[in-house]
Amino acid sequence: MKIQIRLTLLFTVLSTAILLTLAAFIYISASSDRENEFYNLLQKEGLTKANLLLDAGVDATILQTIYLKNREILHEVEVAIYDTAFNLLYHDAVEIDFVKETPEMIREIVNKGEIRFTQEGWQVLGLLFDFQGTPYVLTAAAYDDFGLTKLARLLRTLVMALAGGAVLIFLAIRYFMHRALNPVERMVDDMEEITASHLHLRLNEGNGKDELAELAFTFNRMLDRLENSFSAQRDFVSAISHELRTPLSALIAEADLVLSKESGQADYHDALRKILADARRLSKLATGLLDLAKASYDPARISFKPTRIDEVLLDAMHHVQRNNEGYRVNLGFSQEYDDESLLSVNGNEYLLKVAFSNLMENGCKFSNDHHCRVEVAVNSDHLLVTFTDTGIGIPEEDIPRIFEPFFRGSNRKEREGYGIGLALTRKIINLHGGSITVISTEGEGAQFTVRLGG
Repeated sequence: MKIQIRLTLLFTVLSTAILLTLAAFIYISASSDRENEFYNLLQKEGLTKANLLLDAGVDATILQTIYLKNREILHEVEVAIYDTAFNLLYHDAVEIDFVKETPEMIREIVNKGEIRFTQEGWQVLGLLFDFQGTPYVLTAAAYDDFGLTKLARLLRTLVMALAGGAVLIFLAIRYFMHRALNPVERMVDDMEEITASHLHLRLNEGNGKDELAELAFTFNRMLDRLENSFSAQRDFVSAISHELRTPLSALIAEADLVLSKESGQADYHDALRKILADARRLSKLATGLLDLAKASYDPARISFKPTRIDEVLLDAMHHVQRNNEGYRVNLGFSQEYDDESLLSVNGNEYLLKVAFSNLMENGCKFSNDHHCRVEVAVNSDHLLVTFTDTGIGIPEEDIPRIFEPFFRGSNRKEREGYGIGLALTRKIINLHGGSITVISTEGEGAQFTVRLGG
């Protein structure tokens, strides 16, 4: 069931229930008022007839005749008067007595002073009253034909109004629900048009003030992120294809060259050395891509624990110097730290080692003496790690883009690389809630500063 119909039915039921409650309250109040008014009427009629009999001395026969005459055309009040000993003093029509008073009823009236009850639709009032110092018991009974007819008419009116109101409420709510949810239907239609090849399309954000506009705004921002992600993936695949093509082409060319002619052992060794070099470049590229993928994981899926930065830096330094002959890394600290916790951060040891290794390798690679200086400092609530080299530096126009994946600066011919290291490093540092900045002058070297913690 569509939400429009479900909400329409829900609000119709709720509104009808409220109307039903109000109608029931009106009917019950009207019924109670009618009943009380008629009991008051019985009391007045009964006391009037008692005064005519006892005080004015009207003959009982005359009162009975009047009662019988009126009874033929309307529901006249039937009155009976007793003394407290259950002796009948007057009755409008004993032979057609409706109430049938009993000694127990008279005693109850004497004890309570007044009783009220209904008998076969007739309302009956029993009243103890005093006349010239003598107590008497009076009963008065009648059928409220006029009042009950009005009450029945009121009930019919309320039922018809309730039924008609429920229909009107349903139609009104359905109309306004359609008006209210029509923008949602248009949004659904617009969403149907958005596909992988049409990610540039956006939802209409309307007036920008209500919840639907907020929903459209949020959805459009999600599409922006998706479009950027798709674009990054396309660029990523394109860059990988380009980077893989060169070493693969070299491998194939070397193999074809050796196989196309008779060669001596020296030629085979030379070809194998070139093939091995290209294979190592491929391996390094694959490792970089794998690390880049790991650094792009959801942070919730990466394990973090207290990690000593000095130990990670030492491991990275040994790794770089072991795998790159001639590279030298000097690791220093701005001061001695007795509290080892100052050198700890909550992080992933493997990813931090990858980030620091990349910065050390870059520093060594772009320095003529293949030397990089690393210094650690603790500044209040955070760690600062600087990587300084005296190499060729970074052109000023390239600095804003050096952290982009596969970007290589205008001086890329100076050194071999794939444009993965710095992009990977920034992802890892951001993943740890840190930041990385660079200061460089072309021809004078570069300094990268990593801030962690705090």
